[in-house]
Amino acid sequence: MNAFIENRMTQRKETKLDIESKITRFPRPKEYITQLQEHGLDKYAEAYKKVLIFSKLIQEDGGRALLVGGSVRDYVLGKTAKDFDLEVYGLEPQRVESITQKMGNVADAGKAFGILKIFLDEGIDIDVSLPRVDSKNGNGHKGFEVKSDPHMSIKEAARRRDFTVNALAADPLTGELYDYYGGVNDAKNRVLRVTDKERFRDDPLRVMRAMQFIGRFGMSIDSDDVKLMVEMSKELSYLPKERIGEEWKKLLLKSEKPSLGLLSASSFGILEELHNELAILELTPQEPEWHPEGDAWVHTMMVVDEAAKIVRKNNLKNKEAITILLGALCHDLGKPIVTKYTEDGKFRSLGHEGAGAEPTKKFLANLGIDKVTIQKVVKIVENHLAPTTFYIEEVVKKNMISDGAIRRLAKRIYPATIQELVLVAEADHLGRGEFDVEVKEQLLLSDDEFPASDWLLERARSLKVEDSRPADLTRGKDWILLGYGPGGPHIGQLIEMSNRLRDEKNLSRAEVFALVDDIDNYEKAIQKMQKILDK
Repeated sequence: MNAFIENRMTQRKETKLDIESKITRFPRPKEYITQLQEHGLDKYAEAYKKVLIFSKLIQEDGGRALLVGGSVRDYVLGKTAKDFDLEVYGLEPQRVESITQKMGNVADAGKAFGILKIFLDEGIDIDVSLPRVDSKNGNGHKGFEVKSDPHMSIKEAARRRDFTVNALAADPLTGELYDYYGGVNDAKNRVLRVTDKERFRDDPLRVMRAMQFIGRFGMSIDSDDVKLMVEMSKELSYLPKERIGEEWKKLLLKSEKPSLGLLSASSFGILEELHNELAILELTPQEPEWHPEGDAWVHTMMVVDEAAKIVRKNNLKNKEAITILLGALCHDLGKPIVTKYTEDGKFRSLGHEGAGAEPTKKFLANLGIDKVTIQKVVKIVENHLAPTTFYIEEVVKKNMISDGAIRRLAKRIYPATIQELVLVAEADHLGRGEFDVEVKEQLLLSDDEFPASDWLLERARSLKVEDSRPADLTRGKDWILLGYGPGGPHIGQLIEMSNRLRDEKNLSRAEVFALVDDIDNYEKAIQKMQKILDK
C-alpha cells in the first residue's frame, strides 16, 4: 500500500477526539452563549438567544423544541456549532407555524417536508421541523411520502437520521442530551456508523454524505457499513447533479484533510460510478524523479490537502476557496490521456495541462458547478505549470521573462487570476513526496516552500495584473480622436495590435500612437503595426 494512503488510514483509525470521555449533557443557555462569545461568534450568540426564545414559547404552549443534527453533533465532536436546527414535539403543525411566525421573517419553501425557516440578521437562519416519517413510494430521490407526527417519540424520530452522530438531540433550555444509538461514543472514537440500515437505503445521497463527513471530521466508516455504501453507490447516477455537487463542496470547503473523503469515495465506488475522470488517476503512473509519492491519484489527494491548508492560511471566502480546491482536484486530469513510458525508461506526461481541459469541464458540469467557476478552473488546469516554468526560466536559467509574457498569462487565464493560479501551483508543488537532493539544488526548490509564488506575484503586482487581466493600452475613443472613425471591427483590431506591441515589443502608449499618426486609414495603420511585430 502507498505510504501516503497507509498514513491517512492510520490517522483516521487512531486519532481520538479531545472531548470528555462521557458527555452527559448539552451546555445550558448562559453557558453556551458564553462559549460562542468567547470564540468571537457574537452573531451566532444572538441567534442562539432566538433559539431559546422560540423554545420557551413552544414550552409555554405545551410542546418541546429540541436541537437536532449539526449543532449537537458538532458539540460532541468538540467543535463550535453555527447551525441551529430545531425539532418540535407535542404540538400540531398549524400551532408550530403560528409560533414560528412570531419570530420574524419565515419561509415555508420546505413546508411540504415539514420544515420552516426563520431568517435572522447577517444571513443566519434557524430550521424548524416536526418529527416525521418518510415512506418510500417510488423511484428516485423524490419517491417519498412525508408525514409529520408531532407525537412521535424522540427515539423513534432519531431512527430516521442517517448516522448515529446525527441522531443526537438536546434540550436547549435544560441541556438534557438524548443519545439512543451511541452517537456520543461513536464521536469519541471517530466512527461513522449508520443509525438504521433499512431507512438509510431510502436515499443514495447518504453515501455522499458519508464521504464528506469522513473528510470533515477525520472519521472512519464502521466496518459493517462498508458493504452497504458500495451497494448504494450504484444508485447515485439517478440523483440530480446539484445534490452530488453540494456534497463535494462540503467535503472540499469544510475538511482539513479532504483526502480522507477522497479515499472513501474511491473505496465506496463513488468515483467508478460517477467520476471516471478521477478514478483513472489511480491507474496513471508518474516519474519518481518528479513524483516520488506515487501515482497521479496519490499526488492529487496530497495536492488537495495542501490546497485546503492554503485556503485556511489565506482565509479565503467560499467563492475563491472553491476555485482553488477544484483547481487542485482537477489539475492533473489530463495525465491519464497523455502519459507514456518513453524509450529512455521514464514516464512522461507531455501536454497534460491542455489535455485536462475537457475532463475538467465534464467533471465540473456533472457537479452542477456554475459556468464562471468552470471557466476559471479550466484555465487554471490549462496553465498550472506556468508559475514554475516562468520561475525556472528566469531565476534558474537566467533567461528574462518579459512583462509582456506576464500580461499574456493574465489574459490567457481570465476569468481566473494569477493570484488563484499561483495558489493552485503552490499546492501542486507542495503536494508530493520529497525531492531528490540534486533536483532540489538544481531548481532552487524545496519540499516545504514554493519560491515561484512570491516571484510571480511580485512581477504581476508591478504590472497591476495579479487579480485581473491587463487593461488595454489604448481605447476606442483614442483612435476616434486620431480620426479613425467610430465603430467597426477595425477599432478593435487597432486596440489589439496596440496591446501586442506593448506585450511583445514593449512599446509605450505614446510610441504606439507615434507609429500611426501620419497614416490616414485603418488598413495602413494595422499593416505598419504588423511589420513592427514581424521584425
